[in-house]
Amino acid sequence: MTQRKPHGTGAKGPDELRQQIEHTRSQLGDTVAQLVGRADVKGRARARAADLRDKAGAMTVQLRAGAAQAGHGVQDRAAKAGHLVQDRATRAGHTAQERMAKAGQLVQERAGHGRHTLQDRAVHAGHAMEHDARVPRPVRSAVGAALRHPRPALVLGAAAAAVVGAAVVWRRIDRGQ
Repeated sequence: MTQRKPHGTGAKGPDELRQQIEHTRSQLGDTVAQLVGRADVKGRARARAADLRDKAGAMTVQLRAGAAQAGHGVQDRAAKAGHLVQDRATRAGHTAQERMAKAGQLVQERAGHGRHTLQDRAVHAGHAMEHDARVPRPVRSAVGAALRHPRPALVLGAAAAAVVGAAVVWRRIDRGQ
């Protein structure tokens, strides 16, 4: 605490004595403050509680920051997964679209081939009817006109097929089938 000077070393004057007294009072005040601080159990408990509150607050901030960072990480991963799924769906859609286009082209080619085959058969049958003596003359002249101008004949044939189809459907409806 305080160091004592051995006897025989005293102050050389009143000013020096006053300085030694002030110095001793200051040291004594510090010593008393330390003793009071150690004896003040409630004060020390409050200080310790304040320290713990500060540590808890700092820990809360760290935990919140960690949770926010983890949340951002999860959000980033979810966004990446969503983009991946979207990309895969887009690729699958494009693949399906390409396959459907190829299938459509194939159907058109086959339909065109079938149309040409049917048209050839119709022309052949028309020629046969045009030269057949058993067929009446007005029918032969109509067949000849159809052979010379096949598009109107095809339109008329399609219209006739539609009328026959409608009649069949109408009959089934009337019968309750």
